[in-house]
Amino acid sequence: MIPFFTAAHVERAVPPERALEAVREAFVAYARGEWTMPSKVYVPAYPAGDFRAMPALGGGHALLKWVTSFPGNPARGLPTVSGIVLLSDATTGALVAALDAASVTAIRTGAAAVLAAETLGRADAESAAVIGCGVNGIATARSFRAAGRPVLVWDVDAARAHAAAALIGAEVAASRGAALAADLVATVTPGREILLGEGSLRPGQHVSLMGADGPGKAEIAVGELGRVRVFCDSWDQASHGGELAAAVDAGILRRGDVTELGAVLAGEAEGRRSDDEATAFDSTGLAIQDLAVALAALERVGELGDLPQIPV
Repeated sequence: MIPFFTAAHVERAVPPERALEAVREAFVAYARGEWTMPSKVYVPAYPAGDFRAMPALGGGHALLKWVTSFPGNPARGLPTVSGIVLLSDATTGALVAALDAASVTAIRTGAAAVLAAETLGRADAESAAVIGCGVNGIATARSFRAAGRPVLVWDVDAARAHAAAALIGAEVAASRGAALAADLVATVTPGREILLGEGSLRPGQHVSLMGADGPGKAEIAVGELGRVRVFCDSWDQASHGGELAAAVDAGILRRGDVTELGAVLAGEAEGRRSDDEATAFDSTGLAIQDLAVALAALERVGELGDLPQIPV
């Protein structure tokens, strides 16, 4: 028998404060070559959505996340993201835990967005905003709150924005433009609409781009990526299936133009260079982040007396 962490158990085991620490440690371990991560495999089921298989190895464990992205599901009363995370002992190969994939994804997405914002934003940044109040957007807003920041939220669905604000103790922005004007912005949308056109980021502003995690998605104009300082979670993923892909294909960005966040956190690369620099972080979602959250949950297994057990 092994423990199964439902969504509620994952959220109880890994609060945003712990997720920020865990994801930071994972980025550094990966940058230093201590953790490994084979390429994410996409199994397209377009136009409906896709399946993704994401493996990682580190911290004495191996992980595989089998997860979906079906953007039309909410209209059917179904979640956009669903799946399972399997965690194994890297010494024996024994399966040690299973976790709800959607909750793991949301927690690490929020942590990565805010970690990038806090690392790359101006030291005197005052305002923060999240565009998109789905599950991942709520997790991102919670992570900003855990980092000690008040946060504005905005969504195309005003009722959803107000519900999210009430849930997490945030304020609803007066408009999308007002949210996009914050010092630190996280866009957590389905990636079907350009939110930031060319010339839109002002000097010193930072945006964490979390929605464009697959082919054909974008939240920022290609020309704007060529104008600002660009960072990403993984060049290999982002340059082929993330926000950067179109800019790379157009010849606007090359490998030397983009810095991986993990290298900055590990002290191996330069982050923000001046208060006037506008920065953008492209997140495609890494299995090492899922592994970090899964290991953090496993640390609390003895404290969660109501964990379901499943046979293996």
